[in-house]
Amino acid sequence: MASTEHRFPCDECGADLRFDPEQGQLVCDHCGYTAEMAQRSPRTGGIQELDFKHALDNLLPSQDFEETRVSKCPNCGAQIELDDATHAAECPFCATPVVTDTGAHRHIKPRGVLPFALTEGQARKSMTDWLGRLWFAPNGLQEYARKGRKMEGIYVPYWTYDADTKSSYRGERGVVYYETRTVMRDGKRVQEQVQKVRWYPASGRVARFFDDVLVLASRSLPKSYTDALEPWDLAALEPYRPEFLAGFRAEGYTVDLDEGYDEARRHMDRVIERDVRFDIGGDRQRVHDVQTQISDVTFKHILLPVWLAAYKYRGKTYRFVVNGRTGQVRGERPWSVWKITIAVVLGLIVAGGIGYLIAMSEGNV
Repeated sequence: MASTEHRFPCDECGADLRFDPEQGQLVCDHCGYTAEMAQRSPRTGGIQELDFKHALDNLLPSQDFEETRVSKCPNCGAQIELDDATHAAECPFCATPVVTDTGAHRHIKPRGVLPFALTEGQARKSMTDWLGRLWFAPNGLQEYARKGRKMEGIYVPYWTYDADTKSSYRGERGVVYYETRTVMRDGKRVQEQVQKVRWYPASGRVARFFDDVLVLASRSLPKSYTDALEPWDLAALEPYRPEFLAGFRAEGYTVDLDEGYDEARRHMDRVIERDVRFDIGGDRQRVHDVQTQISDVTFKHILLPVWLAAYKYRGKTYRFVVNGRTGQVRGERPWSVWKITIAVVLGLIVAGGIGYLIAMSEGNV
């Protein structure tokens, strides 16, 4: 299978077109030509889910796969899709120099994509505003981030899983009641209320359909970063078209389908336990056993938009991520030693001044 190349030459001058988030169409930065895209669907109804069991048994048809030329970062392990003209680059996740190889990566083709809605300038403003709100952040880093190199627009891979679940459970329902008892306190007899719980056996069944349980399919960024970018407006997912990737990079998934399902299943189990506790009712609950039957498991591979900046400042790499739809920001928390030192000194001066005034008011000075 040939490697897929996402290039769209301009009809006027032959330069590469890129997807413009503001205009929602392909534009040529060289001559200004624009190419309209088909009307976007506001719903995900046209995005087909794939059968999970068929995928595990290698029964998916060949059209559900594609090959892309990728390069693996030796530092963070990111797999970045590159075009054939690129032979050396810098990892957008950690700023490590990367030399491309000639290998192709065969993977399940994305079924959906959430297009970028923010431009690079809007994402940079969100990042610098976020840095400006951080106390004790180095001024130099803020200025460097404001005037530094362009941010990278990356489509980050995710899995989504759907499943129908039916669970039977055994547990206990606790009902709180109070007893009055007399105790000695400070040499006196006093009455107090003591809380107790009376337990009753409970059992039953709960059912829930899970739709689009989202699992990060990348190891390149800390999960705490990507979790902080949620929620994603998955209702705006578009059926996958490579035009949305024009001018951006896409990361290949490094979390396999079955591994992603394990995480999705842990999420489902937590939700099912909450359902069980609600069904048991009462004031307290004990859950002894839950048996879940899961069926009709489907999945899809989707790409979500992230603006990424990795800056090396005074020997340390700082990474910042921005939700390409909402502008939500997360990154390393930078600290300025000088700002902290000045704040401590000022705090000591203020405390000393307050102590001096108190001493004067009491006539001790």
